[in-house]
Amino acid sequence: MGVTRKVRDLARQRKSFSPEYREEAVRLVIETSRPVAQVARELGISSHTLHNWVNTYRREQQEANAAADLTVDERARLRELERQNRELRTENEFLKKAAA
Repeated sequence: MGVTRKVRDLARQRKSFSPEYREEAVRLVIETSRPVAQVARELGISSHTLHNWVNTYRREQQEANAAADLTVDERARLRELERQNRELRTENEFLKKAAA
């Protein structure tokens, strides 16, 4: 077995974690104020992975707090723009596929 094949096999063994598992792991870091590396070791996952999850959680919380500061009109406008953005992305993907 060549080295490149071993690397490919290792890459395929990537674990996937449920959203509930991720939330619980992040909660352990946030609520207990324990280091990410310690919690990751206890859970048997990479500290880099857990660190990414914690950063994502914190970023989402900041965005949620910023959205809470919006007025009713601003929130409605934001929802409308997000809807339009989703529609345009879908159209764009469709047109890319049709052109190929």
